[in-house]
Amino acid sequence: MPVYTYRCESCGIQFERQQSFKDEPLKRCPECSKNSLRKVITPAGIIFKGSGWYATDHKSPSGVSRSTKTETKDTAAAPSVSSPDAGATKPPSAAPASE
Repeated sequence: MPVYTYRCESCGIQFERQQSFKDEPLKRCPECSKNSLRKVITPAGIIFKGSGWYATDHKSPSGVSRSTKTETKDTAAAPSVSSPDAGATKPPSAAPASE
């Protein structure tokens, strides 16, 4: 059974109560006996990470497909050309004319 947190809007007391899903929410405060109890909504502590999840389960840079990462590594491993002329062949130098 889930545990719900309640807070009284009159006296400010906060407490937890284990209840079934079918149970009605509590309304009367056990301290001041007023009908001012409200459930405190807390976020769920679930994060889907790891290799067993689909890329669409968690959108982030880590969700990039493996083929894209492989292509990036292959491109990075290729020799880089520092200048546009580096790959071009140079024309042969003119030899001094001997007479």
